Parts: sequence; C-alpha cells; structure tokens
Amino acid sequence: MGTTSLYRDPQAPVEQRVEDLLNQMTLDEKLAQLGCYWSTAFVATGTFDPRVAIEKMPYGIGQATRIGAATGLHPQQSAALMNALQKVVLEQTRLGIPIIVHEEATGGFCHRDATVFPQGLALAATWNPELVQQVASVIRSQMLAVGARHALAPVLDVARDPRWGRVEETYGEDPVLIGTIGTAYVRGLQSDNLAHGVAATGKHFLGYAMSEGGRNWNPVQLGPRELREVYAEPFSAVMRNTGIATIMNSYASVDGLPCAGSPAILTALLRGELGFDGPVVADYASVEMLMNYHRVAATPGEAARLALLAGLDMELPTTNCYGDPLKAEVEAGRLAIEVVDTAVRRVLQLKFQLGLFEHPYVDAEAASSVFQTPEQRTLARQAVAQSTILLKNNGLLPLTPATKRIAVIGPGADDQRLLQGDYHYPAHLELIYAAPQATEATGLTVPEAAGDYAPGPFYTPHVTPLAGLKAALGDTVEIHYAKGCEVLGDDRSGFESAVQTARAADVAIVVVAGRSGLLRPVTSGEANDATDLDLPGVQQELISALAASKTPLVVVVLSGRIHTLSSIVDQVGALLQLYPAGEEGGNGLADVLTGKVNPSGRLPVSMPRSVGQIPVYAGHRAGGDRAMFFDDYIDSPTTPLFPFGHGLSYTTFAYSDLQIRSRDTTTPIEITAKVSNVGEVSGDEVIQLYACDKVASVARPDRLLLGFARISLEPGQTRQLTFTVHPSRLAFYDPSMRFVTEPGDFSFSLGASATDIRLTETITLTGAVSEYIQREIVATTVTIG
Repeated sequence: MGTTSLYRDPQAPVEQRVEDLLNQMTLDEKLAQLGCYWSTAFVATGTFDPRVAIEKMPYGIGQATRIGAATGLHPQQSAALMNALQKVVLEQTRLGIPIIVHEEATGGFCHRDATVFPQGLALAATWNPELVQQVASVIRSQMLAVGARHALAPVLDVARDPRWGRVEETYGEDPVLIGTIGTAYVRGLQSDNLAHGVAATGKHFLGYAMSEGGRNWNPVQLGPRELREVYAEPFSAVMRNTGIATIMNSYASVDGLPCAGSPAILTALLRGELGFDGPVVADYASVEMLMNYHRVAATPGEAARLALLAGLDMELPTTNCYGDPLKAEVEAGRLAIEVVDTAVRRVLQLKFQLGLFEHPYVDAEAASSVFQTPEQRTLARQAVAQSTILLKNNGLLPLTPATKRIAVIGPGADDQRLLQGDYHYPAHLELIYAAPQATEATGLTVPEAAGDYAPGPFYTPHVTPLAGLKAALGDTVEIHYAKGCEVLGDDRSGFESAVQTARAADVAIVVVAGRSGLLRPVTSGEANDATDLDLPGVQQELISALAASKTPLVVVVLSGRIHTLSSIVDQVGALLQLYPAGEEGGNGLADVLTGKVNPSGRLPVSMPRSVGQIPVYAGHRAGGDRAMFFDDYIDSPTTPLFPFGHGLSYTTFAYSDLQIRSRDTTTPIEITAKVSNVGEVSGDEVIQLYACDKVASVARPDRLLLGFARISLEPGQTRQLTFTVHPSRLAFYDPSMRFVTEPGDFSFSLGASATDIRLTETITLTGAVSEYIQREIVATTVTIG
C-alpha cells in the first residue's frame, strides 16, 4: 500500500510541506514554478483544449496571467476556465502543483461584470481607511469567486511628479497617507488568513514614480536617505502592518542599479533591512529588460541569472528567461541550484498559504452571485462621493431649490469611457482587443483570445454626470446638455451651442475631462507622460467662453492627471476634482453637487500652479519651500495652487484645546484636541497631524505628516481626538545612516491641510539619541471621544 507524501497532508506545518515537495522536484519542475503563461495562450483558437495546455506546461506552471483582464468572459465562464487549467496540472503532471491566477485590481477587480470602483488616487482622496478596506473586501470576494488568488495591487509608489502618467494609480505624494491607505487595502484583500484571501502585491519597488523627466521607466536618482525615509516607507508600513504576500519590482534603475537585477535593492534593502520574506514577482518583461533596456546582461540566461540572484522569484507575464535560458545557467555551473531552490521555496510557501492544494477549484455556477450586487454599487457610489474634492466654492454649491434651469456642459458630462482609469475594465483591455496597435506601441505580445473568450468594450452600467444629475433632480429642474468640445483636438464648433445653453440656465455645471488608458490617444495612464499639465485640447478655452456668458460656473475636473488650473480658477464659482470614478461616478458626484452628501475628499497630492514648479509637495526638506533670495520665482509663488490635504466642506469646523503630553525620545507622545462643527449642516472633517523637528543632524521636512483622522460631526457637535505618536515615527537616518530619534524641540500642528494649520505647539523631547529600526516603526493611533 502506497504512502501519501507529506506535502499533501493539510495538517502538516507549511514549512515541512514545502521542503518535502521541494525535495521531490526535478530541475524542470522547479523552474516551471518560477514561470508563467498568459491565460489567453490556452484559448487562442477559441476553445480550451487540455492537450494544448499540457503541451505548454508538462511540468506545471507557477502562475497563469490574467483571465479576467485579458478576456471578455463573464464570471461563471472565467471560473470554469480557471478550473480547467487547474485540472490539467493537478491530474496530468507528476506532482500536481496547483496554479496561481493573478489579476489586476487597482480600482476594482479588472474583470468583466466586476464592480468598477474609483481609481487608486480617488480612493486615497477619501482619506478613509475603513472605506478602502471595504472596497478591497469586495474585490477579494469577486476574485475568490473566479479562483484568482493574486492581485497585482496596491500601487505604493510615492508620486511627486504629476508629469508621470501613472500618478492616478497611486495613493498620492505622502508616505504616511500611502502606507495607511495601502494597509487598509491589503487587509481587505488578504483578510486575516490567506487561505480565505487574495495575495496582494506592493508595487513598484523602488522609487519608480520619481523618474527623470516624469518619463515612465526612466532612471531614478535618489540618495540612500531619501530612498528609505520616503520611497521605501509605504512598503515598510504595509509589510509591518499586514504581512503583505508579494512585492513587485520597479522597471527603473536607481542610481544606476536596475531594480529587477539589484541584490542591493531586492535583497539587502527589501529583505535585509525591511524584513520581507515572501516572493518578489517581476513587473511584466522586466527580466528581459535587463538585457534589452538597461543593458546589464547580454543574453536571456544572463538576465535570468542576475534577476534570480538579486531576489526576483517569479517571471511575469510569460516565461522568456526563467525557462531554458535559466536551466542552461544552472547546468553550466554559473548559477547554484540553491539559488533556484530559495525562489521555488517562496513560491510553494505562498501556494500552501493560499490553501490551493486543498481547495484548487471554485464553484463556477455560483461565481456570478457576488458580482454587481446592489450593496456593491452602493459602496462604489459612497466611495465616489467621499473622493470628490471641493477645491473652491463661493457659495454656488450645494445647488439650491431656487435653481430651476441647469446647463450640463463638457466632454466629460456624458461619456462613460471617461469615468475609467487606465487599470479599469474595460479601458485596460484596449491593450488586448486593440492588440496590433498594442504590440506595436508597447512591444508586449499578448496571445489574442478568440471566439467567446475575445475581450471587448464591455461596460457594467456606468452612470455619467449628466445621468446622475437627472436621476437626482428628476422633474424639479430643467437640465439641458451641450458637449462643447472633445477632450482632445482643436474643434471649437460646439462652443456656440454650449454658450447658448449656459446663458439660458441659472447655473452651468461644466465637466472637463482627461482620458485615461494605455493606448493613445489618451491624456493619462501608464507610459502616457506629459510636459503640459493644462487641461487637454481646447477645454480651457471652453471655460473662458462660458465664463463670458456671465452664468455662474461649477467646473468639475474629471481626470487622472494632476492639472495646472491657475488659468481657470478665478473664472469659476466652484471647482471640484474628481479622479476616474468608475461605474457610480455620476451618482456620487450628483450626491455632492446637490448637497445630499457634504464634500469631504481631500487632496492626496499638491496641485502645482505651473509645470515649472515640479516637484512641489508638502514634505519637502528644510528650505524647500522657497527660492533664495526673494522667496519666490520671478514669475510665480513657490507655493502650490492647492496644497496637500486641501478640501472644502459645506460646513465649518473649529479646532481648540490643544494639549501635548510628552517626555523623552523613548516614550509615546499624546496630542489631544477638540474639533467642533460650528456650521449648519452635518459633515466630515479630516484632521491632519504634522510635525517639524526644529533642529536635527540632517535636513528634516518642514511638514511631516504623522497621522490623520476622519470624523463625522453634526451641527454644534464637538468631539475630542487623541493622537498617540511613538518616537519611532519621528526617526530618520542620521549622517551615519543610523535610524534615530534625537532629543530637542518639535512642533506639532493640527490642521485641515498642510497649509491650513489651526493649532500648533512646540515641545521638548529630552533623553538620549534613541536608535530604532525602520521595519519596526510604530504607527500613529487615534482615539476619538
């Protein structure tokens, strides 16, 4: 009677199961676990053939790339395809190691019929970790239903250059905000137990968003202190708070070191200093890029060897270097088998943690039941409303019952495609169903799915701003629409009709827009970087023409780009920022415009006055807020047009009673204050806590965000907040690169934005210089009474 291998025993410790399985694997079987296939490679003929599948993966495979984000399958059919792939490897390979299917999930699960939530930057604009965790929980439930167990999200890049096209995917410019929102997202996605969750991926390690010229993939020039304190900190925070399952490398080089092939970045820093112990997965084709882009390798085998030695465990989206080229490196003695074993060990451990050996299949018949539920759409609408940022208001909003005629104007007013970010479904799938153009533009060859598998522009029901306003106001208000112009181009033929429509109205709501995506023509998105941050096309001229009509203007900027709005801000009565909002965009916006929801979104980035200011952000080091000798440019202030954390409300909040209890560099600091709603309507306030180290051994930021709290207050209500700040939160890398908190004077400030500071007090921390470890920073906590 045969015995069952230990690795098949669900009661055995994961570590023992991994070692038992690893010891039984041949070199071919090991290398297969480090590789990947596009899911569409199995259905290129329009049908799934198990014989084709086993020919492609006779030893199994580590991952399958994107069923949802590469096909047009509904959830039930998507789950069936996943089951079919699993059946092949489980029943027709020697060891029966299950596959991980990975997907995109930046603004919702990138899958047909999945809830299209606001894009990443919009989620950050809510400053609401609890809401973000709920969003990620929905993403988890939908991914689990179709058997996708690995999400290539969240984006933890610190975005301080708005020329870069991927800012919309990020959580903004500040490492504490990014770390807090990222923590919430990962908790919602992974849950408390990966066996019931989806593995999250922190990307892109490291410094990716601060590339030269704001150009995608371009080199990054950062010193070791800035690299750690700013750009590594969101990753460190999410690692220590959540045990995030995987990390993805950046495409860029940092000080000449390509991240995909750098032991200093992926091993010494990521694993050694920050303590990460899970798999590192390759951003698509980044192993090959060591050869054909960075030119640090001459052959695919050399590229594979450099990447694996650096600590990059899995090649995505398809196996080009980690197959036969890597095998040749091992057999020639240029790469020790122990290096391969280390990577395989990490991959197998993740598969065991996900419970795939016990539960490789899903119930395909039930998959659709967790897609497009009323509760999910309600959550999406709530997320849109909370992410909407009121930048300026002269009393024009909320719309009053006296408003009887409304003009709705602009290219973004009634176009569902413009509600999409570059990683939303179906905008992202333009990369697939426009495959010839995509291959020519990106060089990324995606096997095209045919027949019933073929992708297309399949939208969930999307609510545009025009539709949302009509639904909100019903027959009580006359609403007339004029497009005015397109997002791009110089056609002004629609101006006259738009101006006439505005003149006949009590107020004009003008929705100007960008177009996010991967394939041009677009205005924002991956590889779509810009030197001009003004509104695209002739939209600024449209606003000027409408302003001349003398009808009060409410301008909504619906765009993933951070635009320079100096030329229009004085022409409008109210100005709002709405990042790519997804399927409930129009309803969520209408809730804010009509006053059903009091606006509470806050900027996760600073908005520059002009592109020449870049970079401009709140956390600049000492002296970074001015230009010597005269403090400003010859043609502009150095301050942003709208600061980080800014956002207005329909009510007014007052701050009072600041008290700080502190002792030394080892004892937590308690900062207490009261916040009151002194206006006439209920609303949410986002209270932001900043600090400044008055004298330090290196130049420290003038404004260091330590934490924040979002609270709801009824008119006349007061609530007390207590922030507890551990001294490790104040630590930095000193001249000797020790991570320390120094004694001395610190100012602590509470405010409604980085520049709207309401309360400040300076205290002295006594004691010795205290040395901490970055991976053990204690997050600021808030108690609300």
